[in-house]
Amino acid sequence: MNAPLTGLSPAPDATSSAHFALECRQLRKDYGARTVLAGIDLQLKAGEYIAIMGESGVGKSTLLNLIAGLDAPDGGALLIDDQAVNALDDDHATRLRRQKLGFIFQAFHLLPHLNLQQNVALPLLLNGLPQARAAQMLAAVGLADRLQDFPRQLSGGEMQRVAIARALVHRPRLLLADEPTGNLDPDTAAEILQLLKDEIRANAAAAIIVTHSPTAAASADRVLLLTRQGLRELSAAEVRAR
Repeated sequence: MNAPLTGLSPAPDATSSAHFALECRQLRKDYGARTVLAGIDLQLKAGEYIAIMGESGVGKSTLLNLIAGLDAPDGGALLIDDQAVNALDDDHATRLRRQKLGFIFQAFHLLPHLNLQQNVALPLLLNGLPQARAAQMLAAVGLADRLQDFPRQLSGGEMQRVAIARALVHRPRLLLADEPTGNLDPDTAAEILQLLKDEIRANAAAAIIVTHSPTAAASADRVLLLTRQGLRELSAAEVRAR
């Protein structure tokens, strides 16, 4: 179980109908005079797993970066476990991200001087948690025999699996994944998506995946389309047609 966020109010009971793992209220992001995202409203309950689709350049990765705290919104409100992120000071915001978020980057961001077990153990180390789960998560993504290998020895698909193991290892409350199956073959992708769903359900967490893949999107509880006008829900038929 994750260590509590000292200095932050405790998360409400996840069974409460008023509680959301994530809430975006009229979120906006500008780059100079250009508005990239506007009017983004999103509510995500504990245990819920959603996919976001949309054309390239519409702002899907920007939205994930805003939620992850890697970029700051220019308007609106962002709440994680009912904590208003934009109201936190830098120290509390950093601890919230470290303890409650897991992020699967499209570019992996593995540390080249650390072996695979050390890479995956980083979130555990930073949160003061036992590190044995790092080996367990590598086994869960099919890399049990590669613990002492280094990122330079891996294929793109293997690096993707290490990044997924690292994002899940500390049992985050909110998982954000940018094209998590983009480098995986169809069979491995299906196994990884099932692992994500199992971890989310087991830990009463929530997840957002950004994907261009209708197959990956179809595994989610809900599929949303991001356009310049905001987010709207897609039907199963609309997902298949993309």
